Amino acid sequence: MANQNFGSFGRGGVIADQASYDVGLRQHMIRVYNYMASGLALSGIVAFVIYNFEPVRNLFFTMGMTRGGNLIPVGMNLLGWVAVFAPLGLLLLVGFRAQRMSVAAVQAVYWAVTALMGVSLSVILFRYTEASVARTFFVTAAAFGGLSLYGYTTKRDLSAFGKFLFMGLIGIILAGLVNMIWPSGTMTFIISVAGVLIFSGLIAYDTQTIKQQYSEAWDQGSLEKVAIFGALSLYLDFVNLFQFLMSFMGQNRD
Repeated sequence: MANQNFGSFGRGGVIADQASYDVGLRQHMIRVYNYMASGLALSGIVAFVIYNFEPVRNLFFTMGMTRGGNLIPVGMNLLGWVAVFAPLGLLLLVGFRAQRMSVAAVQAVYWAVTALMGVSLSVILFRYTEASVARTFFVTAAAFGGLSLYGYTTKRDLSAFGKFLFMGLIGIILAGLVNMIWPSGTMTFIISVAGVLIFSGLIAYDTQTIKQQYSEAWDQGSLEKVAIFGALSLYLDFVNLFQFLMSFMGQNRD
């Protein structure tokens, strides 16, 4: 892996034309980023609609007033909980059936996940000011661009870091569950710092992994599915980094 030659791929180790390979790789990465950007746009539209239209908002949340007179979600109804946990179920489905799913099915799951994520992200719009949400989004986008560019261009093999990042991800999930039961401001801060570091690393790692997956799928006619899976990984990295950064940069409406 460390010395993988991306100009060599396919059954039998056939050496493909480097220029043709590079053009194909760039087109593949553009496809990945387009899927990812479209997913973020869909999530943003869903969050915006929920935030601004009361009939849609009431489908998912029970609303209450803050001391400053701002509407905020104080609870979720049944449909809200389904919308929050459905992406996890869809991701598990893809994880178990990825090889047997058609391109159309994978696309449907991707758009469903990104749309449903908009329900969770709408809470941010109720909690923080528009200016701080916009500022944090642009900071996240700039950080994502730099980290993804590093993952794309670096010659260093990041696979070893991937194992530590995955272990760290499991750690913050477990810590988050414990913090839900026994809330602690210090623990929340530690989880947020760890989340920023872990998902920053995952952006670079996943970008390099997408390059490697392209090399492996070059002659198998499955590049569209590879692009969607890659976009889903980067989408989740972006959204999670954004949410953790909001805990530092977000300005509460109160």
